[in-house]
Amino acid sequence: MMNEAEPMVVVIDDDQDTRDALGSLLRSVGLRAKLYPSVQEFLTAGRPAGPTCLVLDVRLPGRSGLDFQRELTETNIRLPIIFISGHGDIRMSVQAMKGGAIEFLTKPFRDQDILDAIQHGLDQDRACLENEKKVTELRLRYETLTPREREVLSLVLTGRPNKQIAQEIGISEITVKVHRGQVMRKMGAASLPNLARMADDLKLQPAH
Repeated sequence: MMNEAEPMVVVIDDDQDTRDALGSLLRSVGLRAKLYPSVQEFLTAGRPAGPTCLVLDVRLPGRSGLDFQRELTETNIRLPIIFISGHGDIRMSVQAMKGGAIEFLTKPFRDQDILDAIQHGLDQDRACLENEKKVTELRLRYETLTPREREVLSLVLTGRPNKQIAQEIGISEITVKVHRGQVMRKMGAASLPNLARMADDLKLQPAH
């Protein structure tokens, strides 16, 4: 499962010495790392399954680090990024941070600074993966609902009482209660607020 996979730090830097130094640092604190000289080699290998943090050089041959960050954003791929650079360029740093980067560090940086940033990135990605897994499970539960149960659910979310729901869709109040009970059971909801939070996670729109 995704949330059981080990955390991985991906380093993309065309400088061999930097890759080796970061790989050694990460291993010394018990973190697994994959080291690549270019964005293309990382893309060919594919994203690791578990929590991931990307340490990305700003200046790379071919596709630059900032170009890659922009591509990830445009394709709606979420990946925590820490930029590293041999040159303290304020414009680049502002661009990177506006694009959602966790940190922008100028070489040489303190080991503890990059380790703290990496830990923050891994924690962030772990939370995102867990949320994605939760939403996937909720979606599978929602798909078990019948069309009528989905209709009742959308009306329940508006706060309408059973009697009003029954009148609106032309069934008895008892039948509404049965459908409502089935919705709660199939969705695994312990209460109406709990069901409402699930619907919010699924971005379901209540009936008007």
